Amino acid sequence: MLREMKYAFKAILIFTIILGFGYTFFITVFASLLFNRQANGSIISGENGKKGSVLIGQKFTVPRYFHPRPSNAGSKGYDPTASGGSNLAPTNRKLIDNVKSNLEQVLKDNPGFKPEDIPVDAVTSSASGLDPHISIENAKIQAPRVAKARNLDLSVVHYLINNNTDKPLLFVQGEPGVNVLQLNLELDKVSKDISNERR
Repeated sequence: MLREMKYAFKAILIFTIILGFGYTFFITVFASLLFNRQANGSIISGENGKKGSVLIGQKFTVPRYFHPRPSNAGSKGYDPTASGGSNLAPTNRKLIDNVKSNLEQVLKDNPGFKPEDIPVDAVTSSASGLDPHISIENAKIQAPRVAKARNLDLSVVHYLINNNTDKPLLFVQGEPGVNVLQLNLELDKVSKDISNERR
């Protein structure tokens, strides 16, 4: 009995070292060497430091920026420590009221559009509440507002939308999506460049 326990203890110790420490160390080093940016959270940096992760949505509300999808992550939304959807059924009164309220806000922020013009992702949250992407249609309805707020030609804004659209995985899985943070940082860069040219 003691002999078997000794062998079992040795096996646990060996596998703990190999799989618990060795494997973890190997994967961490491997990822850091070959996929450093992804292994460290896919962080985007700007002129004044880190701006956020390309993988996690964040809140933008001012007219000069593109707005993300609504969020149910946390009490105020966009809380990365409380990722999750509302889990409300399509017939739930609270969900219906939230969608109506979101639609009113989108129409107020983007005048000139009708309710039927607004894509569903503009008024509903994602399953995680932290989706960093919006649909191309969502970006296009916001483009006139952003162009006007930044005094940019609408064609420039559409070019930036296309330039920051992620294609489906392997060209077949999922739909194209516009990364809001990347697009807004590109807008800041273009606006600054144009401002410098006008001086």
